[in-house]
Amino acid sequence: MSLLEVSHLSKRFGGVVAVDGCSLSVAEQSITGLIGPNGSGKTTVFNLVTGFIPPDSGEVRYKSQAIGGMGPDRIYARGIGRTFQLARIFPRLTTLENMLVPVRRAGLRALLSHGQWGHERDRAMQMLEFMEISHVARTLAGALSYGQRKLLELAAVMMARPDLVLLDEPAGGVNPALLEKIGGHIHELNRQGVTFLIVEHNMGFVMNLCHQVVVLHQGRAIASGDPKTVRQNPAVLDAYLGA
Repeated sequence: MSLLEVSHLSKRFGGVVAVDGCSLSVAEQSITGLIGPNGSGKTTVFNLVTGFIPPDSGEVRYKSQAIGGMGPDRIYARGIGRTFQLARIFPRLTTLENMLVPVRRAGLRALLSHGQWGHERDRAMQMLEFMEISHVARTLAGALSYGQRKLLELAAVMMARPDLVLLDEPAGGVNPALLEKIGGHIHELNRQGVTFLIVEHNMGFVMNLCHQVVVLHQGRAIASGDPKTVRQNPAVLDAYLGA
């Protein structure tokens, strides 16, 4: 069963066609990779799905409901979370306080008011322990290492209990040991029922982790299937080698 369906999605920026009739689906409780050469439209697809930019045409359906054109807050409230190529954190808040921001619908002022901790604080600490960064819970997020910021962003996204998480280059700039750890966390969260759509350039990471891979080229999906099938697809080889 498909959790997310993208049909004939298009987006143009002036004279540049970033996404050109793209169609893809993400199966419920799967880990799906979205790959392609630089400039193929991957991050634009993420921005369209999560409401950061509106589509020019096409449709996005989540749990069989149309969400194309909705704003990020409404889409987030429906159960779709995302991360970014550069981790978005609040550097002047502690790691723990960053964890509580996503579940504070009333905003940052409500987060910092007394009495807002309790159960959510306990859950935040459990998630930090899961990500193996609970030892920096009281450290200002701005003082965290690059890898710790990546783990914090993923942990914070999970605080809202999303059913679908879009990860934008989780392996970017990460050392091999931490990359293995991130992959393990994604796999375990998926085992618990979370669906993932991942944009990534690290092919080893994608092929080892994902159940299905979709390949974009010039704004269109040119191939999809299991990692082995996609890896052997001549159209995919042409797209990456520039033939």
